[in-house]
Amino acid sequence: MTKPAAVLPSAEQKAAYVRQMFGRIALRYDLMNRLMALGRDRAWRRHTVAQAAVPAADRVLDLATGTGDLALEALRQKPGAAVVGLDLTPEMLSLARQKASGSTLVLVHGDALRLPFAAASFDAVVTGFALRNVTDIPAAFAEMARVTRPGGRVACLEIAKPRLPLFRHLFYFYFYRLVPLFGGWITGQRSAYTYLPHSLTAFLTPGQIAAVMAQNGWRSVHYKRLMLGTVAVHVGSRGRELA
Repeated sequence: MTKPAAVLPSAEQKAAYVRQMFGRIALRYDLMNRLMALGRDRAWRRHTVAQAAVPAADRVLDLATGTGDLALEALRQKPGAAVVGLDLTPEMLSLARQKASGSTLVLVHGDALRLPFAAASFDAVVTGFALRNVTDIPAAFAEMARVTRPGGRVACLEIAKPRLPLFRHLFYFYFYRLVPLFGGWITGQRSAYTYLPHSLTAFLTPGQIAAVMAQNGWRSVHYKRLMLGTVAVHVGSRGRELA
């Protein structure tokens, strides 16, 4: 396996690297998501939105919305909700606008660590596969808590390292060896699909993510693993006082 340091940007370079990388793969991003997830990503998004427990007329933020799939799922489940999708990459937002045409989805360019919203602006926050790409995970959860009203919820879909030993070896072979090959062939951007698997190498475990959430404004934190432990949905409620 290639050493992570050989393919991952430094902390100082990460934000610019991630923005440029997602800009390069934007046109084939949805296709690669379907292929990498073996078509299960839609079900994961449905489950994530359901865990946010969004009432019909609530305000929902989809953080790092990408091409808008999670935000649009929130609108499908709760057509009366006011949903906002925020992303750092203009090319992703352009595709999201095309997909959201005719809907009430509002799309905003912005940084997950400096959200351009007032405190308690939202009743719920959802996010999918974003945490590995931010430079400061505790700060991201603190910002999510800041813009969520007390008692509001967060539901965070993220990749995880499977625990079953035999399956873990099979998963690593697929994720670290085959995904870069397929990604390079389909998108012409093999470096992006080398970065994406290796961003998991030093990534937090679901239990560690839960601990970070609890330390940064979220209460009643829990998570559920899906797809043989390869993804997890983390859920919490906004505390009355920020930690």
